[in-house]
Formats: sequence, C-alpha cells, structure tokens
Amino acid sequence: MILLGLDPGLGTTGWGLIRADGNRLSHIANGRLKTDTQAPLPRRLAHLDAMLSALVADHAPDGAAVEEVFVNANPQTTLKLGQARGVVICAVARTGIDVGEYAARLVKKAVVGTGAAEKAQVHAMVARLLPGVKIDGPDAADALAVAICHAHHLASARRIG
Repeated sequence: MILLGLDPGLGTTGWGLIRADGNRLSHIANGRLKTDTQAPLPRRLAHLDAMLSALVADHAPDGAAVEEVFVNANPQTTLKLGQARGVVICAVARTGIDVGEYAARLVKKAVVGTGAAEKAQVHAMVARLLPGVKIDGPDAADALAVAICHAHHLASARRIG
C-alpha cells in the first residue's frame, strides 16, 4: 500500500510517500510544495491545488493522511493554514482517496513515542524508520511522520477488524 503524508502550509506544504507492507515501511519520495508569497491568496491556493493534484496523479497513492491544524497566537496565520489544509484535503479527496487526519501530538507519539517530541527528534526517528532516506527539510520530515502514523493506525485497524 502506498501512503501519502501531508503537512499542510500556505507557504510550504510538505509531502512524503511511503510503501507499507504489513509492518515494513519503505520510503518512496518526499518533498515540498511552495507557493509564491507575493501572489494573492486565491492564486496561492489554486497553485497548491494544482501541485497536489499533479502529485497524486503521478504517484497514485492508496491512502493519504493530513496533519490537523494547531491554533497559532496569530488568528490570521491560523486561518490561512486552515484554508491551505482545506485545499490539501480537497485535492486528495476529489480523487476518491480516503484521507486520515491526525493531531500533531498523535503523530509525534506514533513516531517518537512522546507527543511532546521536538522537530529534530521527529526528523531523526523518520530517518531511522526509513533507512537511507534523504529528507527534503522539516516540512517533508513532518509529512513522512504523518504517513508513518497513518500506516501504523491502518495496520492496527486491520488487526482489530
């Protein structure tokens, strides 16, 4: 099963693709989708949608997962992040792929073992869980962590079901 993890952001959206074969995980690809900070908001959201649609078409994942929005001190920043997250979910869901949603603390707990893990700890554990991976920055590391979390939750659901 190919799983796409996404760490939404208006400026940079991290993405990571993994293959889950039972409990075995392997890296396929990862990266960042960037929008022009000088462009108007509608154009940035449309560009994000187009890039994600192309990514999904190119890799045809079986499932996807997105990190939930956390509330920032600045309400405008939270609102823009929420809009980008909506575009991310819509771009994937429009293809018929089920989209899992996970809180950042749950992703950290699934990958590192504690919900209070620092970004560097998440990055290190992703590198350990996916040997040989070259991670394209912190946003891609977070996206790979979301994909790993989703793989663990799907495997648990299959065992229970």
